[in-house]
Amino acid sequence: MDAFLYRMKAAQRDLIERCGGIARAESITGFSKSHVGRWNNPNDPDLMPVGAVRALEADCGQPLITSVMAEANGRRLTDPDLERQADVSIMTTHAETMLQAAELARTMAVVISDGHVSPSEATTVDRVAASLETALSDLRASLAQIKARGGGDASLRIVSER
Repeated sequence: MDAFLYRMKAAQRDLIERCGGIARAESITGFSKSHVGRWNNPNDPDLMPVGAVRALEADCGQPLITSVMAEANGRRLTDPDLERQADVSIMTTHAETMLQAAELARTMAVVISDGHVSPSEATTVDRVAASLETALSDLRASLAQIKARGGGDASLRIVSER
């Protein structure tokens, strides 16, 4: 498989997970458990049909596979939920980004410690990278809202004993 297919398989796995797992994805899409299991297996080349992608993305509200397809064609999706973005605190999104970056660094250190990265280890790192990608997306959404409002509070408070 090429890099695009690995990225698609990772997005499929994330989408199935966010929809509640294989059994729930089976009930949402109408495909068999074995079909959904093949979509979820990083070593199986089966890709979801468009109807299944649409149903699962609608269920979880996250265009994971659609985003991968757009990125493969040099495009990006925009998030229509501006209210959600406006409510996200810059400090919260920054903290989550730093947490996920630290987890990626830790996972990479463990994976490369023996000088070899197996396909299973690559899948593990990819899962952590997906979490970091989500955190970065939320941080960028917070920053965009701050710019759109002409600035904003960082929600940082100094605590003293006076």
